[in-house]
Amino acid sequence: MNGFLLRETGEYEKLVRFFVENELEFDGDEEVDTDILNCYEVVTEDSGSLAGAAVLAKREGKFIIDGIAVDEQYRGRKIGEMLLQQIEKRIHQLGGDSLYLVARAPGFFRRNGFSAIDPEKAPNFFECKYCPQYRVSCHPEVMKLELK
Repeated sequence: MNGFLLRETGEYEKLVRFFVENELEFDGDEEVDTDILNCYEVVTEDSGSLAGAAVLAKREGKFIIDGIAVDEQYRGRKIGEMLLQQIEKRIHQLGGDSLYLVARAPGFFRRNGFSAIDPEKAPNFFECKYCPQYRVSCHPEVMKLELK
């Protein structure tokens, strides 16, 4: 896949470190139980460097992306799209019809079919309002994708 390999991994903690390094917040103190379903990583074929990652989870019976990031040096190479396609495929296998996320890069997700929604219409995972960066240096959107 253009010099990259997408694979499932059981190394959730490694992905959390990657998300933090790529400026996603993880406080580890979730108010609602989160069931981690699948963890995916994209690595470079030559060196095995971690280029991107995503976590598919369920909260309140709904599918959510519990983290998705692409390392800055690999952005613009369709890695985010690869991860989204894999997650959509997995949700279809599980019989799901929608996917939610909190987007720090809403333009990317909008280009991939997501729409902004009222946080009240999403599963309880919008914890951003308690973060000191919220609406200061970070302006996330709660988004939903209706799967076909």
